[in-house]
Amino acid sequence: MRKLILQVQMTTDGYVAGTNGEMDWMELNWDDDLSQYVTDLTEPVDCIILGRKLAEGFIPHWASVAANPANPEFTAGKKFTDTHKVVFSNTLDKSAPAVLGWNNTVLAKGALVDEITNLKKQEGKDIIAYGGATFVSALIQEGLIDEFHLFVNPTAIGNGMTIFKEPDSDQNLTFVKSISFDCGIVVLNYEPKPA
Repeated sequence: MRKLILQVQMTTDGYVAGTNGEMDWMELNWDDDLSQYVTDLTEPVDCIILGRKLAEGFIPHWASVAANPANPEFTAGKKFTDTHKVVFSNTLDKSAPAVLGWNNTVLAKGALVDEITNLKKQEGKDIIAYGGATFVSALIQEGLIDEFHLFVNPTAIGNGMTIFKEPDSDQNLTFVKSISFDCGIVVLNYEPKPA
């Protein structure tokens, strides 16, 4: 069965965005080792899942990067643009202008657990989730994440959006590894602890 991997940026105090969705706190001056870590993480992935709010910025951004071979992030842009994407939304429909312009993208409107279980059972490589906060929180609450990669940035913002909001029960995780990078980001890698 395919694994569902979570890659998410967060602050040292556990927020993935400011109270209004701000992400200006993220460390963007990545060193080569961190860039390679992300390349290695996404290599075995052939499906990206996103919540609607993040998709509205993520998909057009990477399509723009992929359209410019001179862009230093061109390779990542091509990977994200060419990879099959599933956007989870209760408000968009297949005729929405944004969806019509998004390459390799389909909408999922069914029950979250059913949709993710179906994706995991399909033939293919691993699946990666990028968010946003409400969507990822639902994935965590339903126990759907198989591997966590938490990119802890060297910033504290004091208040904001979290992915561990009001879980129904404790989220017991098994530590796999941690890696620190020269840019100040520390990646914490966990897996869910078996029940």
